[in-house]
Amino acid sequence: MIESFIHWLLSVLAVPEVGLTSVFLIALISATLLPLGSEPAVFAVVKANPDLFWPAILVATLGNTLGGAIDYGMGYAAKKAFHSERQTAWFRWLERFGPKTMLLAWLPGIGDPICTLAGWLRMPFWPSVFYMAVGKFLRYVFMTWALLSLTDGFGHWLATHMG
Repeated sequence: MIESFIHWLLSVLAVPEVGLTSVFLIALISATLLPLGSEPAVFAVVKANPDLFWPAILVATLGNTLGGAIDYGMGYAAKKAFHSERQTAWFRWLERFGPKTMLLAWLPGIGDPICTLAGWLRMPFWPSVFYMAVGKFLRYVFMTWALLSLTDGFGHWLATHMG
């Protein structure tokens, strides 16, 4: 049952119109504080449609950056509620390095909270979004390339060694 669902999901993601929309939505949702990874969706679309490598990367980057900007906005709005937390090491580190810390927004587990803290600290919005986008773009290029290389390389290795 799960296997048929996965095949159905991959076939839906393979349709360029649906695939890119799915990539955008999954990337957007995964950039909020919800635990969801978007790389498998990007990989599935690109694996099914290699011509969509760059469009999928760009759509995922856009969705994930927009999600990071939403995190920034949540932090910006939450500042009033938790003013005493400003003395933690995270805040001092972010204040020291400024918007360039948003290059780390791609990191699993801490990237989304970094975006939220940047909003809390009221770092300049557009430089923060720019650095978020650069970090997220590089992550999608690397992860998609690595997954494609790994699966293609493994498939070739398996075929040659299995007879």
